[in-house]
Amino acid sequence: MTTDDPRVDAAAIERVGSDDGTVVLVGVLHDHPASTYRVRAVVEAVDPAVLALELPPLAVPLAACHATDERTPPTLGGEMSAAIQAADTDRVVGVDGPATGFLWHLVDELRAERASLDTLRRTASRLRSITTTALGRRVAAAVAALTALQVTVDPPTVYDTGHSDDPTRQAAEERRRVETAVSMLRAFAPPPAAEVVRSARERYMTERLKALRTTGDVVAVVGMAHLDAVADALRDRD
Repeated sequence: MTTDDPRVDAAAIERVGSDDGTVVLVGVLHDHPASTYRVRAVVEAVDPAVLALELPPLAVPLAACHATDERTPPTLGGEMSAAIQAADTDRVVGVDGPATGFLWHLVDELRAERASLDTLRRTASRLRSITTTALGRRVAAAVAALTALQVTVDPPTVYDTGHSDDPTRQAAEERRRVETAVSMLRAFAPPPAAEVVRSARERYMTERLKALRTTGDVVAVVGMAHLDAVADALRDRD
């Protein structure tokens, strides 16, 4: 897609084509207004058959509920709900853990790393945390469906710029935040449990996207930290 809007940063978009189909990955900084705009722009331009979100399947109904907001972008749900609101397709899929396939990858990563007891405990704690959050979002979606109330589990992140600010300012603030996060990751090695979970998530997302692209073009919304790894894995033909 061609646009002069600085929020539609080519460095945050990866198009991976194969004989099976095409996946357009959109990297985001969760809840950031520049990312929310970029997601909407890409979804509207590509008009995918499948919209894949870096969300557990259990969390998709709440994001879809937030997407029914009359305001554009939705008040709640960040870039994930904005993507659903912009999409014409009804095929909206969560491609993150917890899910059965994710658990198999997690076990495989732990085995490959010959994880210590401390890493096993910390990994189990992280798994409990993300599972609890996913279940909370599913319950919130059920409550919203029954009561017509908009319910959120996690308050949206507040940034130094908003949706009404100049696009150049939004893009610059997002870029600064991403560069700071990258610098932090380079300066401090993440704990083994965090690396195990991250690797399992990326393997699961890649597996799901490879399967989904056989049914039509896919737009996948993923965190900026996962963009390159998932794109590279999708290009791997093995």
